[in-house]
Amino acid sequence: MSPRAASFQRFPVSDSGAGPYALTPGPDRALWCTLVHAGQIARLTPDGQLACHQLDSAICGPTVITAGPDGALWFARSQDHRIGRITVTGEATSFPLPTPGSGPFGMVSAPDGALWFTQLHADRIGRITTDGQVTEFPLPVSGAFASALTTGPDGALWFTLNQAHAIGRISLRGEITTYPLPTENAAPVGITCGADGALWFVEIGAGRIGRISTDGRIEEFPLPDPASRPHAIVAGPDGDCWFTEWGANRIGSITPDGRIEEFDLPTPSSEPHGLTFGPDGALYVALETGEIVRMVP
Repeated sequence: MSPRAASFQRFPVSDSGAGPYALTPGPDRALWCTLVHAGQIARLTPDGQLACHQLDSAICGPTVITAGPDGALWFARSQDHRIGRITVTGEATSFPLPTPGSGPFGMVSAPDGALWFTQLHADRIGRITTDGQVTEFPLPVSGAFASALTTGPDGALWFTLNQAHAIGRISLRGEITTYPLPTENAAPVGITCGADGALWFVEIGAGRIGRISTDGRIEEFPLPDPASRPHAIVAGPDGDCWFTEWGANRIGSITPDGRIEEFDLPTPSSEPHGLTFGPDGALYVALETGEIVRMVP
């Protein structure tokens, strides 16, 4: 299957080395993006107005960002091991974590009114309240490299264990279950809750898209290019899930029954990472080489 053509609108960030990484829609009808190499958070409106907010450390390494229940944006600072918060007017603060060198990465706003996050290097899942109170839950496996996480239809948090090649579930009380993947060295990263009530995830090591039901049943769908290295995934308003192929410079989509389509990105070797749907219904993708692109599926 050949990739399909698509039209894109390109928004360069102010510094080509800033490294746009992850995106989320904000409460102000703008897109908010982490610039992982610059220690900045960018705000992009659908009409193309871009503003970058410098954090207190240029090397803090902001990664995944999400809208919080308090009207602010919350994000993981993977390099200085803190959780960041920024208001829609650009006022930033951060909170230290109890475990040194934990490497927070994934983040999501949960049904209990707190923010939950993964800790890459500490084998833990963390929870932070909007006033900065942190609780950590140790994983039952070591060296697992907990990566992305999302809220499931069952009210629990579901997350990927990149080096344990498994999917995890944690209840809001901290009870953890893990589900090994059938494919060796799958190395899952991104995960999202699909319109079909299942969790969909990408296997960067195996070049597959996976689906797990809330009772633990797993299906896998091979991509046309097994070396495409899918990285992030998001559920779309059309009922499909959309994902980035970091190694193939493409955007892909998958229907609930497993049909896959792919679209080439306009910039060669652009290193697509995070993606999200904006308030205008378009798909926005962060390209680590220095752009945010807008695509209308």
